Amino acid sequence: MPESSSGDATSFEWATSAPDADVDRRILDAQIAHLLSQPEALGETQAIVAVHRGKVVAEAYGPGVDADSTLISWSMAKSITHALVGITVGDGLLDVDAPTALPEWSRDDRCRITTQHLLEMRSGLSWIEDYVDDTSSDVIDMLFGSGSDNNAAFARAKLLEHEPGSHWLYSSGTTNIVTHILARAIGETTGSTDQMTKLLQQRLFDVLGMSTATARFDLAGTFVGSSYVFASARDFAKFGHLYLNDGMVDDKRILPVNWVNHARNFSAYDPDNGFCYGSHWWTWPSEPDSLVALGYEGQYTWVIPNRDLVLVRLGKTDAAKRDALTQHLLSVIGAFPISTPRVGKSRERA
Repeated sequence: MPESSSGDATSFEWATSAPDADVDRRILDAQIAHLLSQPEALGETQAIVAVHRGKVVAEAYGPGVDADSTLISWSMAKSITHALVGITVGDGLLDVDAPTALPEWSRDDRCRITTQHLLEMRSGLSWIEDYVDDTSSDVIDMLFGSGSDNNAAFARAKLLEHEPGSHWLYSSGTTNIVTHILARAIGETTGSTDQMTKLLQQRLFDVLGMSTATARFDLAGTFVGSSYVFASARDFAKFGHLYLNDGMVDDKRILPVNWVNHARNFSAYDPDNGFCYGSHWWTWPSEPDSLVALGYEGQYTWVIPNRDLVLVRLGKTDAAKRDALTQHLLSVIGAFPISTPRVGKSRERA
């Protein structure tokens, strides 16, 4: 994997301040207080952090959690995987529009699947993404059952049900195929995690100052990019801010030009959650420039450029309360004004 000056480690802590005068402080404070006090309606909120105009302006934590606590990403890790793909594309090591060239797919119609199909969840591969029924769920079997030692091999073994590119189906297995493709592209030795760890740590976490962030690998050495990054809420906000600032950290370009827009490219509308899917990121229909990393049980990293805002919510909310939680977070977002974006949305240091 090529070395890069963009991989220099940085120490970064957010500046904190009261919200600016044009923020509706009454609504903001009331909605955040409601998030923490109404677990029966909205689930348990463990952490919420709002970064507005480069500063932490609102922050609250549930019992036993603080600014240094590391919490699970669940599927927000898929959006981190999108960043890793972008870095690898920028290094000239991967063409997302080319067929994957995976050996086990070379003799059937899966040979026509591209990495872009995988990023859009349009591979056509069979998959059942069910978080409840462990008798039929592929994602449960992959993460906790027969596929847990080698997530990518489990997912790659699935057969085509649809023409590649023709059908949208959300699949955590798809992401772990992508991380396997990434490992091949950067020259990872079979069974090793060295190169992928460098990609994650030196090229992403370190440069963003995500000092609490760690990633989990399976026994085969695959980064479980579908589900397993652990970080503090403040550090997930640093990741969100990378996309708020068009793939740059201050004046350093980390992601290729237009890679953030690549994440927004419409792939499907999901009526189950009301969001639209792009390429390993979600968007919200009424905030067309927004990007949202979503995870199981109500993990959100919400990036809203026209409000210069990153909002992170971490917690435990079941599916029955998910829509109410989304609407409540939209109320939090609504406390921040739509405004002319700052030129170069830099972060403010403590």
